[in-house]
Amino acid sequence: MSWIDIPDGSPFGADNLPLGVFRHGDQEPRIGAAIGDQIIDLAPVASAELADVFAQPTLNAFLALGRPVWSETRAWLLDLVNDRDAVEPHLIPQSAVTMLLPIEVGDYVDFYASEQHATNLGRLFRPDAEPLLPNWKHLPVGYHGRAGTVVASGTDIVRPSGQLKAPDAAAPTYGPSQRLDIEVELGYVVGTPSALGKPVSVEDFHEHVYGVVVVNDWSARDIQGWEYVPLGPFLGKSFATSISPWVVSLDALESATVDLPAQDPPVLPYLAGKNLVNYDITFEVRINGHLVSTPPYRDIYWSPAQMLAHMTVNGASIRTGDLYASGTVSGTEQDQLGSLIELTKAGREPITVDGKDYTFLQDGDEVTITAHAGPIGLGEVTGRITPAVS
Repeated sequence: MSWIDIPDGSPFGADNLPLGVFRHGDQEPRIGAAIGDQIIDLAPVASAELADVFAQPTLNAFLALGRPVWSETRAWLLDLVNDRDAVEPHLIPQSAVTMLLPIEVGDYVDFYASEQHATNLGRLFRPDAEPLLPNWKHLPVGYHGRAGTVVASGTDIVRPSGQLKAPDAAAPTYGPSQRLDIEVELGYVVGTPSALGKPVSVEDFHEHVYGVVVVNDWSARDIQGWEYVPLGPFLGKSFATSISPWVVSLDALESATVDLPAQDPPVLPYLAGKNLVNYDITFEVRINGHLVSTPPYRDIYWSPAQMLAHMTVNGASIRTGDLYASGTVSGTEQDQLGSLIELTKAGREPITVDGKDYTFLQDGDEVTITAHAGPIGLGEVTGRITPAVS
């Protein structure tokens, strides 16, 4: 790219071109593609068939067009960036725009797909029992989240309040969460919907999923710890889920695919497939600008195709704009853990952040999670903690 100045280390090279929704000044929101530190305003340079789609305030209309159009559009974008006369008049600095939520989220499902993370939490919560529950290696464990509280990167996160019960207390109390946490996750964006009553097979993953976003699925551990038995996460998880503004296509990530780790015991037939893959993605987690962790995604136990197949095997349908996430991504090393509850052993062993002991999030903290797959960047998701509403 001799004519577009792409800064060294930019996550958005000419072979990435993720899509997002931006607002420039007082103009209506519309869709652009990121390149370097700029945005290509796509509606003015698109064909008549796509111009209206790229003038929309979400990606949903584009996503609904399906895999053939997604692939044709990527090929067009790869050619377009070489056409200086067409592109240059429609380049806008990213610093001059406001990035918005890229999709209108239909449903949100959160999985628990990292064996390392599930094992770490099992050891913390059930030290005298097997860390993994009997079902964990037979199915991708997940739960339904709240689509209405999926928010754009940069949205402030109000500290949630709820019922809290200390282990030695006779009864719960009400108040702000004191154990507010992060969860580093990879999110998958659904494009093509499915029919109610018709499961989606692992082989059809690429026909339904357009791309990925970086996710911080905030968690109030003390609220969750009191409420989650027997029906699982509820208010401790539903207050906010932040996602990055740029949706990176699966096509752009093709060079980052890796084989799925061996699964033992063998999975049931609907979860088995010949071409199951993961992605070699590395996250970086910063609190107030200080690096605290670098979780790796490549060793996630359950593939995104298996998550999608399990999510629909009972006949549940998926819709354009649905989002499902991997659950917390953690590696085997201390500096690869994707949540503070793991990093601090449930608060018992503080980590050092900016020279100070640190356990859970404090008011005013800003968390930034970035991710990259080699030269392909996924951008960042950021959120700042504000005090609980009295």
